Amino acid sequence: MRFLDLAVILAYLIAVTWFGARFRKAQTSLGDYFLGGRNAPWWAICLSIVSAETSTLTIVGTPGLSFAGNLGFLQLVFGYLLGRIAVSLLFLPQYFRGEMFTAYELMRRRFGERIRRLTAAIFLVTRALAEGVRVFAISLVVSVVLGTGETASIILIVCLTLFYTFEGGMTAVIWTDVAQMGLYVAGAAVSLFVIMGQIPGGWTHVAAVAGEAGKLQVFDFRFSPTVQFFSRKYSFWAGLLGGGFLAMASHGTDQLIVQRLLSARSEADSRRALLWSWLVIFVQFSLFLAIGLGLFVYYREAHLVVPHELDRIYPEFVWRHLPMGVAGLVTAAILAAAMANLSAALNALASTTVIDFAPLLRKSAGAGADTAGARATSLKLARTMTVVWGVVLVAIGMLARHWGSVLESGLSIASVTLGLLLGVFLLGVLTRRVRERAAMAGVLAGLATILYVRYSTSIAWTWWVLIGSAVTFTAGYVASFFQSAGPEVANE
Repeated sequence: MRFLDLAVILAYLIAVTWFGARFRKAQTSLGDYFLGGRNAPWWAICLSIVSAETSTLTIVGTPGLSFAGNLGFLQLVFGYLLGRIAVSLLFLPQYFRGEMFTAYELMRRRFGERIRRLTAAIFLVTRALAEGVRVFAISLVVSVVLGTGETASIILIVCLTLFYTFEGGMTAVIWTDVAQMGLYVAGAAVSLFVIMGQIPGGWTHVAAVAGEAGKLQVFDFRFSPTVQFFSRKYSFWAGLLGGGFLAMASHGTDQLIVQRLLSARSEADSRRALLWSWLVIFVQFSLFLAIGLGLFVYYREAHLVVPHELDRIYPEFVWRHLPMGVAGLVTAAILAAAMANLSAALNALASTTVIDFAPLLRKSAGAGADTAGARATSLKLARTMTVVWGVVLVAIGMLARHWGSVLESGLSIASVTLGLLLGVFLLGVLTRRVRERAAMAGVLAGLATILYVRYSTSIAWTWWVLIGSAVTFTAGYVASFFQSAGPEVANE
């Protein structure tokens, strides 16, 4: 056990927890606790968006993709840009028409209370399961560092993150995200520099060897209307269309990201943060894929035994091959990504629970009930639900041990239901004739279809959001022709 590295990790954990907890005094209402008082600058929200969608899955999973395959994952990232543009045009104007705390309040305004709670419940289940995988991913890092798979180490990280999220709310989440993102990107850059230093010829040699092995390929333009085509996870069309719909769903209907967009000072700032976040995420994925290429050449030429789980290859290299002290810093950076994503999920889950499933507290948050007692009651329940979801995520994390690659497991879980959310949101934004029961019929049809696709076909998860949203939208619109006569619910 290297005490210098452990000291660096411990110092980081204490520092970030102290830093986040300092924002408690600024929390006086639900608007402060869940939206940071809508006072954060756009660039901080931009970095917070990236931190929220990154997590430990990206850091431990992405290098393994290029180590075992090529750079094809970047095709998905190009689709992310299209999705962000669509969100900025279709959803942001709706979210900034009136004061909203969650994405699902838009569904109440457009369709009614039942759709609002249905979409909120879908988010809660999906986010809890996906975040449980991320909690498990923490154990991959901890087991390398401590040489054990003890769940006590996972609980420690969750408890520290829970503490500053409980105390500081969204303001703490955003600003700790900014600090933690800077740390884990710097840690990745240091790792890449060290890897290149241990390979004779550096990046030039890595590029040559990786090129001969076909690992520099980014685009796969092959197209054919066959099951084999839709079974490939990473192709240009799956990336552009599947990635576009995935980003539209995750950044337009998932409270984890929408909460940050709603925290901006204006719609223009929200749009700016969203679009610039794509550039940051592109650079970030490229960095981690480059680390995977470097590790491929390093392991190959040093004749090292490849870990059975590729998700371990990066954290094991960091802990075993980086200089003392630097290893502790980079490991702390990996934990930083875990804590940033976890704090975002805790706040998003708590906000959706309190706002979308507690009518009395929604009234307390409104202008008509802005008393000190109402605000105190609201904050108490908000903090209580933050703790409850922390316990739930730890429990799910314990069950996520045999779900395959952590990166693809997390993305595939979200892809099952994100299409349903996107489909019903598009019904609300793009149509006027569809009412609540027709929209619910669309959700049920989309759910049945995507479950069939998931368990009875070989179609890759990169297509699931597109399929789910298309079926939900189409079925809901068709059902609107059979809905009972009555006044239509139009956008306000």
